[in-house]
Amino acid sequence: MAAVQNVGIVGAGAAGLAAAILLADAGIRVEILEKADAPQTLGSGITLQGNALRVLRQLGVWDQVEAKGYGFSTLGLRAPDPNGTVLAVLEDIRTGGDDLPATLGMYRPDLTAILRERAEQAGARISYGKAVTEITDDGRSVSVRAADGSSSTYDLLIGADGLHSAVRKAIGIDVEPRPTGMGIWRAFVERPEEVVRTDLTYGGPCFIAGYCPTGPDTIYAYLVEKAQERKHEDGPRIMAELAAAYGGPWNGIRDNLDHSARINYTWFTTHLVDGPWNRGRTVIIGDAAHSCPPTVAQGAAMALEDAAVMAELLLNADHITETLFKEFTGRRLDRATAVVNGSVQLGQWMLDGVRDADVPGLMNSLSTMLKEPA
Repeated sequence: MAAVQNVGIVGAGAAGLAAAILLADAGIRVEILEKADAPQTLGSGITLQGNALRVLRQLGVWDQVEAKGYGFSTLGLRAPDPNGTVLAVLEDIRTGGDDLPATLGMYRPDLTAILRERAEQAGARISYGKAVTEITDDGRSVSVRAADGSSSTYDLLIGADGLHSAVRKAIGIDVEPRPTGMGIWRAFVERPEEVVRTDLTYGGPCFIAGYCPTGPDTIYAYLVEKAQERKHEDGPRIMAELAAAYGGPWNGIRDNLDHSARINYTWFTTHLVDGPWNRGRTVIIGDAAHSCPPTVAQGAAMALEDAAVMAELLLNADHITETLFKEFTGRRLDRATAVVNGSVQLGQWMLDGVRDADVPGLMNSLSTMLKEPA
């Protein structure tokens, strides 16, 4: 018999939905509390590495993800010149196993919709308009009060509510994301025919100019600069100006950077809760527990792995104990710490202008670690 029979999950993102699927499949009653009033349909692209795809296959959604996304197993490096000269095409490490692509890009709302439908089919209930304001743990159960005045009680509460987690604050974990010094422009545009993988360009007016195919007809393109105050409405003009230095596929991308393109700007941030990730019967996972700049594209993968490990431990235990939570943190903390620190280090090397940094060594070390199951 599983350690829990009734679980509340705060947040209907990848981590929360993944945990809901695995628990509901095992017959656990699951309710997801989502602060938004309805399913979110807006967003940009997302890059999923092989270890994320491994979990998605475990969730039973790989065929749908593969059909919606764009998989590839090489990485291109280009020069910051008007021709976009290809410097190298590298075989990428397949961290999810040799039978999965090394990387897959897709439209983020499509991924969420696939996971949401799967969670509902498994029997999980999603309650919208539920912004958590208070959590009470009596040692046997957890009660949650929402801003609309409603309350619910569960055997266990999982906080999967992202960077600015209300659950993290409510249980007294005083850790918040901090800026790393970089900002990123992202644009969701039509796919130039020659874009068949992620290509990265280091140097020029930006630290990084890159793109990732997200389907047969779409990509998301990004430009990483020093963090500064920017207005989203200036996005088409600023991205076009920054991208003028880059050739190759960027010529086609620039043509699509008009006011019909979906463009946003955010700062890179990072945080890490240095364990434990629970307080009593409430535990945080995914971006609520850790976050990193997207320099190694592991944010979603870490969140999905957290969900899978947490569900595995709950389903294999007879009771909720501190030993269970210690095992969870023990299995996840070192791996998440390596990803967070590596992601931040890559950005810091660029900010500091370090030209002899061992980027290949760092990337190979992380990929070798991530190829091992969580």
